[in-house]
Amino acid sequence: MAVLLAATACTPVTGSGGPSVAATEPSATAQQPAPTESLLTESPDTHSSVGSLADGFPVDLVPVPDGAEVLVSSAAPAGDAGLWDVSLNLRTAQDTAGLVDVYRQHFLAAGFVETAPEHAEPGLAAQATFSRSDGAEILVLGVLDRDGVRTMTLGGRVRTGS
Repeated sequence: MAVLLAATACTPVTGSGGPSVAATEPSATAQQPAPTESLLTESPDTHSSVGSLADGFPVDLVPVPDGAEVLVSSAAPAGDAGLWDVSLNLRTAQDTAGLVDVYRQHFLAAGFVETAPEHAEPGLAAQATFSRSDGAEILVLGVLDRDGVRTMTLGGRVRTGS
């Protein structure tokens, strides 16, 4: 609608009084889209947390580096196989290589194997994929480096207590 209004406002209107009011103002009869769902749920999400680790987050498997600020985290059961869907978003001043190495060393020691990502994500300073249990468990890590601050996103499916 904004494009239509901009195009209308730029279209010259000929006649003796200049542009008409109808040509520059939106029609009062235009239908505005109405949301079909509320963005808020009736009950809070018990599997995620803003600013801290979610209940049940496997910090023994996915640690938070010293000095890092947790932005958002989640940990939710993923079916009956003992797997959990986890995600962690954090911000840190730690250098990119050091940040990735913290996770690389931790995951390799826990029996994960690192594989090169199939497609490099443009704009990321680093990315890595780790898997174990014949691919049943997988963690994908990405680091965005902007203005001397790193934002790391890690997500995947793991078996806790492994």
